Amino acid sequence: MWEGIDKRRFPRANYKCEITIAAGREKKPISSLTENVGVGGICASLTEDVGIFSEVDLILEVKKNHPPIKCKGTVVWVVKRTDPKGEGHTTYDTGVEFVDIKRKDRELIVSLLNEIREKEENSK
Repeated sequence: MWEGIDKRRFPRANYKCEITIAAGREKKPISSLTENVGVGGICASLTEDVGIFSEVDLILEVKKNHPPIKCKGTVVWVVKRTDPKGEGHTTYDTGVEFVDIKRKDRELIVSLLNEIREKEENSK
């Protein structure tokens, strides 16, 4: 996997944080960790396929000592991954675009991305 800040329209950074995704009529929560976080959305490895274009409820524990970010999202891509060791574990890399996120929460993510960028620049 790539390292560092991604230079796309909505830059993302490798960043692990706890998330809960609830999808479908039952809104059964799935807990996981993000693979990366950006202003426009997240990528997470899930144990279930929530379905492309599904509307989801998200809870992200982005930073300690900050309340969690709660927002809506849309699943924009899903990639099925099977355990290469053949043990039968399947995960679903899932990209979720934020749909309904508060300005203060978006600003928190921007602040986080800036912190990561500064650490990377200072480590060079």
